Amino acid sequence: MDSSKLMALLFLLFSVAAVLPISSSKRHPLDSLRPSEFTRVQTIVKTSYPSNNLSFHYVGMDEPDKAVVYSWLSNSKIKFPRRAIVIARHNHQTHEIIVDLSKRSIVSDKVYTGHGFPLLTLEEQHAGAALVLAYEPLKASVKKRGLNISDVVCSASTVGWYGEKASKRVLKFPCFYTDQGTINMFLRPIEGITIVVDIEEMKVTEYNDREVAPIPKPEPTEYRLSKLKPPFGPRLNSVATSSTRPGFKINGNTVKWANWVFNVGFDARVGTIISTASIYDINMYKYRRVLYRGFISELFIPYQDPSEGWYHITYFDNGEFGFGLSAVPLERLNDCPANAVFMDGYFASQDGTPVKTPNAVCIFERHAGDVMWRHTEAEMPGHLREVRPEVSLVVRMVATVGNYDYIIDWEFKPSGSIKMGVGLSGVLEVKPVEYTYVDQIKEDQHGTLVADNTIGINHDHFLNYYLDLDIDGYANSFEKTKLVTRRNTQVNTPRKSYWTVEKETAKTEFEARLKLDTMPMEFALVNPSKKTKIGHPVGYRLLPGSIIGPMLMDDDYPQIRAGFTNYNVWVTPYNKSEKYSGGNYVDQSHGDDTLLQWTDGNREIENTDIVLWYTMGIHHAPCQEDFPVMPTVSGGFELRPTNFFEYNPVLKVIPPKHVQRPNYTGKT
Repeated sequence: MDSSKLMALLFLLFSVAAVLPISSSKRHPLDSLRPSEFTRVQTIVKTSYPSNNLSFHYVGMDEPDKAVVYSWLSNSKIKFPRRAIVIARHNHQTHEIIVDLSKRSIVSDKVYTGHGFPLLTLEEQHAGAALVLAYEPLKASVKKRGLNISDVVCSASTVGWYGEKASKRVLKFPCFYTDQGTINMFLRPIEGITIVVDIEEMKVTEYNDREVAPIPKPEPTEYRLSKLKPPFGPRLNSVATSSTRPGFKINGNTVKWANWVFNVGFDARVGTIISTASIYDINMYKYRRVLYRGFISELFIPYQDPSEGWYHITYFDNGEFGFGLSAVPLERLNDCPANAVFMDGYFASQDGTPVKTPNAVCIFERHAGDVMWRHTEAEMPGHLREVRPEVSLVVRMVATVGNYDYIIDWEFKPSGSIKMGVGLSGVLEVKPVEYTYVDQIKEDQHGTLVADNTIGINHDHFLNYYLDLDIDGYANSFEKTKLVTRRNTQVNTPRKSYWTVEKETAKTEFEARLKLDTMPMEFALVNPSKKTKIGHPVGYRLLPGSIIGPMLMDDDYPQIRAGFTNYNVWVTPYNKSEKYSGGNYVDQSHGDDTLLQWTDGNREIENTDIVLWYTMGIHHAPCQEDFPVMPTVSGGFELRPTNFFEYNPVLKVIPPKHVQRPNYTGKT
């Protein structure tokens, strides 16, 4: 190829010039359900269950076989089945229903008889809260405390599992006080009252007013700018963007940007889903497979107060409350920059009607001022220098689950890297106490005094990612590279030691279960049948972020249910039914259907279709700076090419044209 054609191709791939963001497209086999499809599912299922005693707890796309999807990507004229999976409750039973949308019929309908219950619906949570507020014993307890019931708000809390043989679908409803115009309800709990509601019978089954505790004052809990009083912090400048129009194209739900193409989905349970991500190789003149499907499989948030009113607070946000159900509309210029394009999300309500979350996902180019690559030849005349600015593409969603806000990013780089970012913000879960100074505290309060009468409770955040990597094809292997120190016994120099690498391919699931705090090691998924010109198997490396492991005892009930946190890295053979690391039915689950149990089978994982699971997170011991709203704490990890390309894939990238701006000195 002559130089002019090569430059034109590179410009096409890497240009950040503005293009129209949205256009019509044929359906991608992994596209999320459309509103019309939710309605069709509702009609088909209700025809088979005409009674009112039916509730929809999950409706989502039933994935076609992987071979069908890849065939369609090669030839979009190929037809594929369009099906939906429905998890519903009817007459106190959980039904797993597969609906064929094309044939407008139910393909299968099975009753689930194992432990645990499906996703909670928003409607039953709201109905339970309303029931509690109308409950006369609660009104009496509120009056006893000198409070007004009209200023009380109650919120659903799951109860977990603590060895019970059988259980009903119940929730606890802690209540909060919002007088004097405050909206930061989670910082003003009404402590000492336990209320349990059977959400299918919709009745209070347990009520206990144990103690009266002080309620923190409303004034310091305010965080709305319009309500804050001087002194104020610094005024921040508005962001400068290179263009008001995006440099990527969205065709249906398929995004094309620079050298990447991928599909963006939205799901009630897991939120954002990235599918069929491929990267263009300018030397091979084709897109190469990287990530078939990726999403956050489960979250586990165990609070560390074992007392009567707190021991049960060990949330599984995806499997109990739904990350997609908890997604919130994003704000331009605040949640996402000016050049962002937004996508709506849809899920099924309790009666099956489609519900729209506007602007649930935003996609934008990030111009963060980082450097993609650079070098200065300092020893050469003129100090020759080459620099390329970093530009990346971000897919973002925010889920607000109770008191916490999760900012979830998928960031694609022209270098081939995919970075997964997690930001944690929101407000603390707190316990009111009598203390106003740390020296007054003589016993373990399971947290930190962050304000008068307010203990921020210690807790963890574990996020487990499902990453079905298909590196240049299905058949991949998991390669562990150990960094080993050796004594110098062969070379006659003053050096006494060095480190080298020892590579090992995991043959079974046990060999791929890894705790990352044990020894220096690198990890990669490689395709042993595809090699570079000089002989390396092509692959992608996992670059972990901060390392976290569980601190609960193995026989503690919450930890039994959260077995997927026992290791940071897992690898399993691909199985379309194994998607949720905490199990399909997490509410009051017994921990008998998790990633831990699946891998106990010790299945073979060498040179076959495999899935990588990665658990990240933080231990959070609160501090005063977390009050009344937490500055975002960020973490993440990266999937990075390793011997995937013949050389640096961004060596020949064409940098964007820079807009000349005044040379500000910062002086006043």
